[in-house]
Order: sequence, then structure tokens, then C-alpha cells
Amino acid sequence: MLIPVVLAGGAGTRLWPLSRASLPKQFASFPEREHTLFQETLLRLGDRGTAPIIVCNERHRFLAAEQLRQAGIGGSRILLEPAPRNTAPAAALAALEATATDPDAVLLILPSDHAIGRPERLLAAIGEAEKFAQDGYLMTFGIVPDAPATGYGYMAAGEILARSTARILDCFVEKPDAATAEAYLASGNYFWNSGMFLFGAAAYLVELKRHAPDLFAVCRQAHEQIERGADFHRFSGDAFAECRALSIDYAVMEHTDRGAVLPLDAGWSDLGAWDAVRDIAQQDEAGNSLSGDVIGRDLRDTHIQAGSRLVAALGLRDLLVIDTADALLVADRGRAQEVGEIVRELRQQQRSEAERHRLVERPWGSFESLAVGPGFQIKHLVVNPGAALSLQKHARRAEHWTVVRGQGIVTCDDREFTLGVNESTVIPLGSKHRLRNDGTEPVEIIEVQLGDYLGEDDIVRYEDLYDRVKN
Repeated sequence: MLIPVVLAGGAGTRLWPLSRASLPKQFASFPEREHTLFQETLLRLGDRGTAPIIVCNERHRFLAAEQLRQAGIGGSRILLEPAPRNTAPAAALAALEATATDPDAVLLILPSDHAIGRPERLLAAIGEAEKFAQDGYLMTFGIVPDAPATGYGYMAAGEILARSTARILDCFVEKPDAATAEAYLASGNYFWNSGMFLFGAAAYLVELKRHAPDLFAVCRQAHEQIERGADFHRFSGDAFAECRALSIDYAVMEHTDRGAVLPLDAGWSDLGAWDAVRDIAQQDEAGNSLSGDVIGRDLRDTHIQAGSRLVAALGLRDLLVIDTADALLVADRGRAQEVGEIVRELRQQQRSEAERHRLVERPWGSFESLAVGPGFQIKHLVVNPGAALSLQKHARRAEHWTVVRGQGIVTCDDREFTLGVNESTVIPLGSKHRLRNDGTEPVEIIEVQLGDYLGEDDIVRYEDLYDRVKN
């Protein structure tokens, strides 16, 4: 049984300001793409494999579940990592989960944030790799390079396996300098490291135990203590705390004598930075890729992505311009890899723009911050049909609610009442309260917060439909 395993824990800091900690690039919507990268990762497989296993961060569990629902992908098992520890532990947890019900399971390990221009070639490569996995090989997919790229890691291939394009895996190498990359390209024996793997779950665990026994032991203990829920499966943070952060490459593939690489030419991009996004976007005769509300004059080799307003550009060369509701990035294309440094600086300054957008998705709907000032904040809340905020209270703020669409059921201490369009209520500081939508259309409210502290962490939950109450 082939089981796709989607690793969805990446941060995507180099694609800021679109990608943020609360909505990383795999779950974000890119212009001119019908689905998110996370959804595309599974949809391109068609009917290949059984229900997938998703490994993601606890804070993104509702994003993953909702995007699976929207894409019509059912039956998934969503495993929640207690802490990010790179790909080797994530694959181990998935392998332990798979072998618990199918000792012969074959895992297709897929990062959730890649673009594939010719998915039919990927499907053909998966079919070929399965044959080798059945013979005990641990397969990886090596991207056939078309340029001496210095932004990717490489893998060196050895002798060709019988009756195939697959080759013995010699080693992985780090991102090279320009001269070394030129030599790699000329040799024909080096491929870009795609981060995609296919192997028997049991075979991977055997090799992991052999080459990284401490990591194997921690993951096995964490899986033995798994907390199963209706929608999500959690691992013990205590058991996982000592786990090393290690990639599949370094933990297993560098050491195993069963590693093989299958060359893949499928229009692959890891979309690691904005220059990669520009490379796969539709471009005009001057090399420009423009999306959103853009007026451009005398532009060349420039990528502009307008998000929340008109962007007018004149006389630009080799620039990246990314606009969102609360942040604007303007960068030289040649320095796209350095955008992550800006995110680090934002975090050092404790700026909210590093963590979230103005529009924040929640399991019950969404909220958007419209205005913030000393002692006040104004938000627009959308509560989906059948959804409800948690029963909660705040220690340092009061709230004023006005309904602008739909009809909600308000709980405030010992009262419960209906609130309709153009009706308002006050939630006093310290009151237990909730808004519930029993209707068939979204409920929208304008919320005015007043207090000396307006942070999202000023909340105590008593009841919640989405398993967010801390014991």
C-alpha cells in the first residue's frame, strides 16, 4: 500500500510578507493558482496511493484540516508535531503510524510547498521508484539541473541500476559556489536535492535505528504515547523534547547502503524565495510578472504582486515588489534569499507582522484587525454557519459587538440572546461570553476592544468546539 506522507511544518520565511508564522507558504494562496501548495501536493497524485498522512505543527492543524476538506481529500490522518525537528523525525512518526496498521506500507514522502509543472512525469517516476522500494531500496528523486544553481543542495549519483534510469546514491552535498555548481552541471552526475523520498516504512525505521538510534528511540516512545482524537493525533511533548533536529538526508540517506536516486525532470521548483516564484510565473516580453492591481511603465525583469491596493511602478529593473494589507516588500531579485533576515529582525523587535496577517483564519471563521490605537482595537469577525467562538473571558479588555450581517446567538455570563443586523451588545471586562452561529449564512460583526492590553493571549477558555481548552 502506497501512503503519501505530506510534511507541512515549514516556515517559509523567505516568502514574507505573504508567508508568515501563522500562515506559512504551503497554506497561503498565491495569485493565479487555484489551490494552495499544500492542496496541490496531494491533488497532483490523483488516485495514486491511499488516504494520506499529514505531519504538521499544532498551530496549523485547523488550516490543514480545512484545506483538505476544501480539496475533497478525505480519510487523512493528521499527526501533530509537538516541536519542529526537521524531516527525519517527522518521517519516523509517519512510518510508525503506517506500520501499526500495515507492516508492508510504502511511504511517499512529499514536502508540502513545491510546485511541479509536469505532474505526469512525477507520477511515472513514482511508479518506477515503487519497484525498487519493493526490493528494499530507499529512493529519492533527484531533479535534473538545467542551470548551475547555487541555491539548492545537490546529490551525487553513481552506477546505474539494471534496466532503469535509477542510480546508486553516492552522497549529498551542500549548496555549492558558482564554480562548483558549473562543474556539477557539466559532469551529469549531480542532481538537485528535491526532498522527496519513497521507501518501505519498515525499511526506513530499520535504517534509522541503525544510523540514528537515539532519534529512533525518541520517536518510538512518542508514538507509544500518542493521544488520539477524532480529527488529530498528538504526540507527547515530553517524549519529543530531547529529539535531535535532523533531516532524512543526514540521518539515513548519507549512511545507508540501500540508497538510490531516480532522476526527475518535471518542472520542479521548491518556491524557496520570491525569485523562484517569479521564475514560474507568466512573464511578458520584458521578463516582468505582474499580478493584482498593477500599473507598470518601463519595467524589466521585475515581479510585482499587488495584494490590497493599487501598485504603480515606473522604471524598475530586477526588483521584487510584494504587497499585502499590512506590509510591503521591495527587494533586489539577486538578494531574494536574504528576506528571511528581515523576518528575524521583525521577531527581534516583536513585530506582529512576522507572525500573522491582518486577516487571521480561525477554526470558526476569521478576524481582521481594522484599526489599532492606544487602548483600543477594531476588528471585523466572520463566524461560519454552525460554528462558535469558545466560551471565554478576558482579564484586561471589554468588547462591544455590532452585527452587520446574519444573526448570532450571544452568551454573556448567565444570559443568552439573539443579536441581529444593526444590533449591538457590550461584553464587560471579565464576563464569560461566546458568539454562536446556528444559521446557514456567515455572521459578521464589528468588534471594538477597549482596555490597557489587547493581546490575543489575554484569554481564558472554558468550553470549545475545537479542542483548544487547556486542562
